[in-house]
Amino acid sequence: MRLVMTEPVEKMERPYARRWWALLVLCLSLLIIVMANTALTVAAPDMTKDLGLSSADLQWVIDGYTVPYAALMLLLGAIGDKYSRRGALVLGLVVFGGGAVFGYLADSAATVIAARAVMGVGAALIMPATLSLLAATFPRAERAKAITLWTATAGLAIAAGPVVAGALLRDHGWSSTFLINVPIAAVAIAAAFVLVPPSKAGHHDRIDYVGGLLSVIWTGSLVYMIIEGPHFGWGAKAITAAAVAGVGLAAFIAWELRHPRPILDVRRFAHRRFAGSNLAVALFFLAVFGAFYYLTQHLQFVLGYDALETGVRMLPLAGAVFAGSALTGWLTPRVGMKWTVTAGMVAGTTALALLTRVDAASTYADFLAPLIILGLAIGLALSPCTDAIMGAFPESELGVGGAVNDTSLELGGSLGIAILGSLLATSYGNHLGDATAGSKLPASALDTAQDSVGAGYAVAQGIGDKAHALAAQAAQASDPQQAAQLKQQATELASGARQMADAVGSAFSAAVAHTSLVGAVILGIGTVLVAVLLPRREAAAPEVKTEEKELVRGSAR
Repeated sequence: MRLVMTEPVEKMERPYARRWWALLVLCLSLLIIVMANTALTVAAPDMTKDLGLSSADLQWVIDGYTVPYAALMLLLGAIGDKYSRRGALVLGLVVFGGGAVFGYLADSAATVIAARAVMGVGAALIMPATLSLLAATFPRAERAKAITLWTATAGLAIAAGPVVAGALLRDHGWSSTFLINVPIAAVAIAAAFVLVPPSKAGHHDRIDYVGGLLSVIWTGSLVYMIIEGPHFGWGAKAITAAAVAGVGLAAFIAWELRHPRPILDVRRFAHRRFAGSNLAVALFFLAVFGAFYYLTQHLQFVLGYDALETGVRMLPLAGAVFAGSALTGWLTPRVGMKWTVTAGMVAGTTALALLTRVDAASTYADFLAPLIILGLAIGLALSPCTDAIMGAFPESELGVGGAVNDTSLELGGSLGIAILGSLLATSYGNHLGDATAGSKLPASALDTAQDSVGAGYAVAQGIGDKAHALAAQAAQASDPQQAAQLKQQATELASGARQMADAVGSAFSAAVAHTSLVGAVILGIGTVLVAVLLPRREAAAPEVKTEEKELVRGSAR
């Protein structure tokens, strides 16, 4: 057995014997780039306290990863196709691991954001490489099963990130959550050389760098606008980003339509199966990322679970993803992709609709059914879509195919956090304002409490701490009259603290219900659109069928 796998997969006469071990390496690589975001959700409160982050700082700590990740995938996927897909994977893991070490050492908002941006560049190399290597390594007959396992890994990572991060946070600081990625990246790098065969396009013309640069400009600007506008207002920055995104997209489409070898043939979006699959991926992750964003906050702040307890309570979602993935492997060949994907999206809409019943009296039991249904929905819908997207690209463009799938995923996730997150914040602030109307709470304290649910509980705790301090002074006062006055003030403040905490919990619960309703409406409308777009028959458009045949020949070599 060779220590380093050197035979290119394109030159193999039979399917690669250790392809399932190679898939394990690809799934391991996928695991860390998804966990990088989900682990951060439970580390964010400790990070905010330690670094004194504003809400804007925290938002960019989260999204500093997203902008380079989404913007660079298409260009880096094409570069990986031309030169080396395994090389792109390994380089991405090195960059990602280096960014994680940088994040561990960071001691300010700026350095944490910079570290997350470096990790985003690494993820932009890793993500399309995992799918392109999967498609190149597996014969067409096995690829759907391999993609199903790849998708299930993403579901596992959604829940595993909070569990691992929560376990670390019990004994270590928030910076330790960055180190989760380092040993996994190191193992994946070593295993990639041993188990993953090298792969690149058998023939590939000069890369369309102009199209690649335009894709970076319009995608990066669009993601920046999605983040900046809803969270920080539609000022000059957001409007400028929107204009750049619009002009960049128009220029990208015009250039790609005229270029003889475009980095992405945009005519593919005229094919219903391809367009519908991308729309389904984007809409699904809009719902999933948005829901995950506010569900983890509700479990931590309103229900009072710590980071580890929150992660453990998200595990039913991961288990349901595996169950849904197994079901789609059995269901899709029998009823077709259209009905499997539509069923998954209907289930996702149902999960969000169930969350509209959340109120101040809700317990974890009220979240269990939506989590399980949402997990089943992910497993049902996503792997058929990913398989359809990858099947639309010839062997020479597998990295681009992976990048298209992952860009749809990332744009959907960014929209979910931006739209639903912004709606959540607005709804929470309005409900809290109504709940505290007529109270003696200072305007500055109310403004602080309306910033976020964490800030609201911090204000309530501050009032409670002041009540404890006055009670201690009353106990030590020598003047009975003064002691009585202090005790009365302490009692009033303690009551105010309880009322404030109740108001914060009630306001956030109402905001979760309201936001879930909007999310359900968006996903429900999207379900109808996807059901109309996806063809009833599995046959694709003529050009795509030709490309699929070329892909089969490439896989069989």
